[in-house]
Amino acid sequence: MKKRLTAILYFFVFVPCLTIAQQKPNIIFINMDDMGWRDAGFMGSKFYETPVMDKLATQGMVFTNGYASASNCAPSRASMLSGLWQTRHGIYTVGSSERGDSKNRKLVPVKNIEVLNAGFKIFPQLLKENGYNTCIAGKWHMSDNPLTYGFDVNIGGSHAGSPKSYYPPYGNVKIDGPNNQYLTDLITDKAIDYIKNQKASKPFFLYYASYGVHSPIQKVDSLMHKFKDKPADDGQRNQAYATMLNNEDRNIGRLIQTLEAQGMMQNTLIIFTSDNGGFNQVTWQHPLRAGKGSYFEGGTRVPLVFVWKGKIKAGTTSDIPVTNLDLYPTLMQVANIKAYPKVDGNSIYNYLLTQKPEKVITERPLYWYFPIYLEGGNAETNDNIFRTRPGETIRKGDWKLHHYFEDDTVQLYNLKNDIGEKHNVAKQNPKIVEALLALLKNWVQKVHAPAVTTLNKDYIPLNAKQNK
Repeated sequence: MKKRLTAILYFFVFVPCLTIAQQKPNIIFINMDDMGWRDAGFMGSKFYETPVMDKLATQGMVFTNGYASASNCAPSRASMLSGLWQTRHGIYTVGSSERGDSKNRKLVPVKNIEVLNAGFKIFPQLLKENGYNTCIAGKWHMSDNPLTYGFDVNIGGSHAGSPKSYYPPYGNVKIDGPNNQYLTDLITDKAIDYIKNQKASKPFFLYYASYGVHSPIQKVDSLMHKFKDKPADDGQRNQAYATMLNNEDRNIGRLIQTLEAQGMMQNTLIIFTSDNGGFNQVTWQHPLRAGKGSYFEGGTRVPLVFVWKGKIKAGTTSDIPVTNLDLYPTLMQVANIKAYPKVDGNSIYNYLLTQKPEKVITERPLYWYFPIYLEGGNAETNDNIFRTRPGETIRKGDWKLHHYFEDDTVQLYNLKNDIGEKHNVAKQNPKIVEALLALLKNWVQKVHAPAVTTLNKDYIPLNAKQNK
């Protein structure tokens, strides 16, 4: 009788606790590296092969106007993790902000910060503090050690922005494994082991960022046969890159198969995106203009998919502009975490579940601020020297305005009619230019954006160079 009473008490006291814990979903955040907006089949590529990503996209909501908060990896990831504009954490680029030859830089750029201040509480820390097991598998890039930022398990993450090689020895990526395994395969193996070791009574967060498809571009030999004789698709023709992307697709499939085998798929939110646009020397994003490092659409617009079975309606598409800044507050709602720091993004949780847009999302402007130089210009940027010069951009509705600090020039594009940003219509729309510049000015003051006004004493104007 006593044993029976104990069993009854256990059921009513402890089982509800387990049920509550199980109600919090597992979260897998897949953050691709340098994968462009049009690099997946579901986003229009006919050259790259991404069947797993394509199938995943049919199971949830695809955002065709998904954005990274910056056009290269370190600032984008810092803002995504912290939920804050770059102006608040000071990470604007990778390495020095004085990129390129000094004689070509008219202004002195703002000094760049290379380590995310541990005083900012990133969302994995909040998840851990609220009952989640947390793991990073792959690229961290924010400091030497992600374990001090709220992760329980670290699989190959450090300050490295990319491996020296995807083939062992990997160089700057420290991870134990066979001496012949492609790096992303090894990271995925360990991520799968992590999932298998999770218990149903406690939710987990997996930040899967396996370095692919960042350079160095190193082919996966076993997949080259798929692309050897395949015709190019509007600039997409790099066969080695295609094998890397196809291999990442295969590894994501392995993660999903593990979830299904463990009976976890039903209670797991999967987010799929990229940290910035594709690199123009590797892949093209047409009809978008330019690529990684540029603040034209090809540099900041990225694939974005949310999948949550039974919660997010399958096969849905949204053209509402959202940014990776929105992930932080959205995940707080997903995990039912009420107390968290003030962030600059907006939660899209209710929209994901109801498909009913809210004005706070549809009517807000999106901002980008880049007080730095980034070399590597090309025909797509109309600048043979720099991909980025100091400036700022804003998107509101269908309008996007670029403002550059060197010469105080503006460019205005209507993305609905001109997604490729080919026709600058600033002169034809002075009132829109005035309104967008006013929004930018107010925002700059609000977020205490650092001014870029000091002239560089080493600068040599182009006409002076030509007259020498």
